[in-house]
Amino acid sequence: MRSKNQSNVSEFLLLGLPIPREQQAMFFALFLGMYLTTVFGNLLIILLIRLDSHLHTPMYFFLSHLSLSDISLSSITVPKMLMNLKTHHRSIPYVECMSQAYCFILFGCTDSLLLAVMAYDRYVAICHPLHYTTVMKGELCIFLVSGCWLLSCVHGLLHTVLLSRLSFCAETIISHFFCDLVAVLKSSCSDTSLNELVIFIEGGLFFIVPLSGILGSYIRTAVIIMRVLSVKRISKALSTCGSHLFVVSLYYGTVASVYFFSSSDESKDKDIIASVIYMVVIPMLNPFIYSLRNKGIKCAFDGFVRAKELS
Repeated sequence: MRSKNQSNVSEFLLLGLPIPREQQAMFFALFLGMYLTTVFGNLLIILLIRLDSHLHTPMYFFLSHLSLSDISLSSITVPKMLMNLKTHHRSIPYVECMSQAYCFILFGCTDSLLLAVMAYDRYVAICHPLHYTTVMKGELCIFLVSGCWLLSCVHGLLHTVLLSRLSFCAETIISHFFCDLVAVLKSSCSDTSLNELVIFIEGGLFFIVPLSGILGSYIRTAVIIMRVLSVKRISKALSTCGSHLFVVSLYYGTVASVYFFSSSDESKDKDIIASVIYMVVIPMLNPFIYSLRNKGIKCAFDGFVRAKELS
């Protein structure tokens, strides 16, 4: 039963980014440019993979889904953040906040699982090249991607249902620029011990298991490469895995700094900055990281541009 000082709130108040008011116009332009780059860059990758038959391979199939997830991850938070910076209207309806929390968990978890799947794909390509086409069949690729989306949906639904059972005090303030699960829990007037337990156990598994799979794949790859030292083989491995390793390090490093290595109120601003990195910066960088040294994407882009010029 709810106590008297608790109520079914209709909206929350987002404190937003820790940016001085006189600098908000500059940061609005910066984040708007980054968001548009994220959307157009990832859409371009999806389009090129769709149109070029040479890119109809497991690696690019997984990359297209990662791009879709990155667009979605940015789109659920950045437009609202931009509107708050522009209008200084920081309220968010209860239903929209719950939806944002669900989508954030869904797409964040999908990113994590897809990075693990891509690491396995690179392991098979480098360590078992002769069996690559027989192992990474189309059916397996569809199964892996479907599993990533389905598990992420269940993961997000579980936390959102547990979140919706909580009550909140009137004029609830969320110390973040979006409805982050942990930030919303801190603003609740209810007992959140069950939510925190589920985050620790189930959320930890969704962090540790994919990361362990990624590290295991690359450790195994490194061991096999070291057995037969070859400049050509090492160069191929670096060009194939280097960009993916950089994304993994950046993504898991920022997520860990927010949800595992940060607990004090003094680090609140640092948590928000880290959140900006994996919500805004990483989705924007992914198209560049995966395409600058990728001959397949470059060739597909050149062919796309030539086709447009001829038409």
